[in-house]
Amino acid sequence: MVRKTMTITLKPDQEAWLKTRVASGDFASAEEAARQLIDERISERELEETDDLAWAKPYVDEAEADVARGAVIPIEEHEARMDAFLAAMR
Repeated sequence: MVRKTMTITLKPDQEAWLKTRVASGDFASAEEAARQLIDERISERELEETDDLAWAKPYVDEAEADVARGAVIPIEEHEARMDAFLAAMR
């Protein structure tokens, strides 16, 4: 495996986050953390880019059927219900 060097300038908050995670033992070094986090994000992006969203079709079909049946409420009524629900939770 050929390794190439790349210089990346982190924002202060990113550097502080990495240093904290290295100090707590989550990562052996900032370089290891950066590699792992980049690998994870690349994998996530690849999944996002190849997801055809077929899993969502049943939910969309169900929502469309609800609309066709008239089983919908205005947004104002939904907001009022949510406000009441949240108030009851307090």
